[in-house]
Parts: sequence; structure tokens; C-alpha cells
Amino acid sequence: MTKDNAIIRVKDLVMHFKGGRIKALNGVDAHINRGEVVVVIGPSGSGKSTFLRCLDLLEFPTSGKVYFEDTDITDPKCNINEHRQKMGMVFQHFNLFPHLTVLQNITLAPVTLKLQTKEAAEENARKLLERIGLSDKADTYPAMVSGGQKQRIAIVRALAMNPDMLLFDEPTSALDPEMVGEVLSLMKDLAADGMTMAVVTHEMGFAREVADRIWFMDGGVIAEQGTPDEIFNHPKSERLQQFLKSVL
Repeated sequence: MTKDNAIIRVKDLVMHFKGGRIKALNGVDAHINRGEVVVVIGPSGSGKSTFLRCLDLLEFPTSGKVYFEDTDITDPKCNINEHRQKMGMVFQHFNLFPHLTVLQNITLAPVTLKLQTKEAAEENARKLLERIGLSDKADTYPAMVSGGQKQRIAIVRALAMNPDMLLFDEPTSALDPEMVGEVLSLMKDLAADGMTMAVVTHEMGFAREVADRIWFMDGGVIAEQGTPDEIFNHPKSERLQQFLKSVL
């Protein structure tokens, strides 16, 4: 795949913490194309989540550039909030507001940002909830739904903004094993619909089945990348071979 269709381009991305003592990212160059699913794997501390959070500047990189839809969003003059509206983020721990109903959680951003009227946002939210089989939970509070349902609702909340891209930061790692499948199933549906996705995950089955490309991160860089077949069946580096032995 070429960079011609890139929705995200990253150039020499560096992220250091604690005055440079922790080097989370050490010069990452990468791109993600429209309609592509990129899955990021690697050991803990390899920079996966930091990299993802730099893509929408939840973490501002120490140096380097992030281009989203050909705009340098690391430019101080850039209105990052405007671009975040097109880049949905799904976190490990759902981040639903406990005092709002499921419907209110989903409609809050599009209504507050005046992207949709309250009526239009609610209609859209109910359609999205129906799509994931949770239309009966619209007026329920988050405490009354399961972890798997919370995460699916969090994904729907991101979809309600009609984003051009979704970022997933270990979306199943906080779930009980029996709830993982329902979240991955929704993510597979989104991939089949052509949603551009960057996914940090430990779910190797999902990576093998859904990814267009897999990035193996180690030591703050993309140490190896390729198709699922290349990564899982023909790993080049000894480090990747060791990692796969530990997780498969």
C-alpha cells in the first residue's frame, strides 16, 4: 500500500517522559491508509499506547510530526479539537459518564459541539444502539450494564460523531473473557464496513483475522511490520519470534 491514500502520516515521532529518562517512542515513521485496519502488537512498555495517544495528541510528542488528512495537527496553530471530531477514540476503561443514561452518553458530544440537534442525535443514537442489539438500554445508566455492553456503548459513542477513523487502545483488556467476543464482533463488523481503524490489542486471533497490516512495536519503534501471514507465519526478527512464542 502506498502513502497516496494515507489518512494518517507520522514522521520521526519521539516521546520522552521524565526529562528524557523514559524513552517511550524513538523516532517512528508510519502511515495508515483510508479503509485500512492496522493492528499494533508488542510487549508491555513497547510504546503501543503512547503511539496511539499521540495520533490525536492526547499525548503531545516531544518531537516529530503527525499529519491527519494532510493537516499537521502538531502545529501549535492547528485547532486539534476540530480534528478530534473526525478521529474517535475507544479506551480500555470505557470512560462513560455514570450520571448520564446510555442515550445521554452517546448524544452528549454531537449536541454540545452543535454538530446535530438533540432530536437528530437521539435518533442516530437509537439507530446505533439497535445495530448492536442494545436498543433496550437507551434509558439505562452505565452501572446497570455489563462490561462488554459498556465497551460496545463506548464504541457507539465514538461512531455517533461520524468519524473518519477510530483508534482503539486495548479495548478488551479490562473485560471478562466471555465478554471479549461481543466487542471484537462489533469491531469486525466495522472493519468489514470499511472503517479506518488503528487497534492496540493483545487479541492475536483478531489481529490475524481482521488486520490489513500488523505493526510489532518494541523499544519505542516499529520493529517489524507486515501482513498477518508475514507476521505470524514468517516473522523475520528473533525478537518477534520470541514475542509470538510467549503469546500464542
